[in-house]
Amino acid sequence: MSEKYEFIAAEYAHNSADNVNDAPSLKQMFTWLGVSRSGYYDWRDRPPSATTRRREELKLKIEALFDHNDRTYGYRRIHAELLRGGEQAGPELVRDLMRELGLVPCQPRPYKITTIQGDDRPATPDLVRRDFTADAPGTKLVGDITYIHTWEGWLYLATVIDCFNKEVIGYALADHMRTELVTDALDMAARNHDLADRCILHSDRGTQYTSTDFSAKIKQLGMRASLGRTGICYDNALAESFNSMLKVERVYRTVYPTRKKAREDVANYIELFYNRRRIHSGLGYRTPHEVRNEHLNGQLAA
Repeated sequence: MSEKYEFIAAEYAHNSADNVNDAPSLKQMFTWLGVSRSGYYDWRDRPPSATTRRREELKLKIEALFDHNDRTYGYRRIHAELLRGGEQAGPELVRDLMRELGLVPCQPRPYKITTIQGDDRPATPDLVRRDFTADAPGTKLVGDITYIHTWEGWLYLATVIDCFNKEVIGYALADHMRTELVTDALDMAARNHDLADRCILHSDRGTQYTSTDFSAKIKQLGMRASLGRTGICYDNALAESFNSMLKVERVYRTVYPTRKKAREDVANYIELFYNRRRIHSGLGYRTPHEVRNEHLNGQLAA
């Protein structure tokens, strides 16, 4: 019966707000739906139940978390954020409430091959073999390049990501795809983070990563190069996953009149959102910075 009352209340509120002249009256709706006038008003004036109040409170918190995270979180991450805040609610309830609220996160697009294969002689081995995990920071990294459209033309982003905690520890943005784009990103990673001796840097077989200059940079930093196969996204899945997140959660939803605006926005996404705020299911619904700090604190305690 409450569903009928809810329908009547919603229809009446909608018609009143829109000033619908030929809308049915409450009396007509009572007759059509077979409910009594007294029953409807008893239902309307009854205080909301504890369950109803709880659902409405959760809806407000879910909407706030959804907006705070740039409308990118699905129900699993929203559920994890609620738990992190001490809020007890099952994932199915969160999913149902998000559906009621019409909250739909942005969705990934199909993978597209953009790598231009370089001349790789002698062949550099794949030292990672799709194992994108690491026991400590700075031991296994992945790198890649992605494209960002602006009204002034393409902007190119090179990233270096630590497999230990999925953190972007180095990046560079430029209007070209020369080798210095990827070496600049690697220099940033080496400058700001402690890299282990013989640390692995894994990438695809793009021309930048198979160039003589890049090989020299790898040797200078005491690292080892690792290359996956061209066009096989799973061989560099961690880097491809980050590129997809960046595009779906920020780039595809933004218009960049200039490369400068794109640089600022992408840097903001990496530094302030992805590394510091975005929780990852693969990290136990923690952020990259939280995982790194927990590791460092554990070392200090030991």
